[in-house]
Amino acid sequence: MKSITINGSKRESVGKKSTKALRNAEMVPCVLYGENEPIHFAAKELDFSKLVYTPNAHTVVIKTEDGEFKAVLQDIQFHPVSDKILHVDFYQLNEGKEISMNIPVVVEGAAPGVLNSGGTLILNKRKLRVRAIPSNLPDFIVADISGLELGNKLYTSQLAEEEFSFLHPDNTVVCQVKTSRASIKSDAEIVEEEAEEATEEAAE
Repeated sequence: MKSITINGSKRESVGKKSTKALRNAEMVPCVLYGENEPIHFAAKELDFSKLVYTPNAHTVVIKTEDGEFKAVLQDIQFHPVSDKILHVDFYQLNEGKEISMNIPVVVEGAAPGVLNSGGTLILNKRKLRVRAIPSNLPDFIVADISGLELGNKLYTSQLAEEEFSFLHPDNTVVCQVKTSRASIKSDAEIVEEEAEEATEEAAE
């Protein structure tokens, strides 16, 4: 999995005044949790753009005066009006310990139910939560739709890999091909037209 580096400065004070001063300076107060004591630090808000405002999943390398730490984003708080980042929590990774993470779904292939039958592809899950050791975390989950006919569904059980496990039931629908509304309307119109023709023929 790709990694993004966040350069942080250790926070000596974690009170409201210092937190407000950080935000006024366009810095984000952060906490790194792990097996040891939490590490409080601050980082430039701009450094989070590639981590937060993207559909992709990343691990993070946090660099502070105390050293480098590999982590994942655990929680993030936004201002309700301005959407500015208010606070970020990270969780330190341990290579031998499994973690849970949301991984984006990438659709590949062309569904016959769409190409040949006029169906519509519905993506039910844009992300799936997986559990794995850090080195086995995938960049994305591939959903191959090349075998989906009209009415078919693709389940998490069909996307299983040895390197990680899904934290979803096996019958969770990832994507499916449904009859499009346009097709339904067209069929209804055909039935109505056939009924009208039958009525006219009977009248004659």
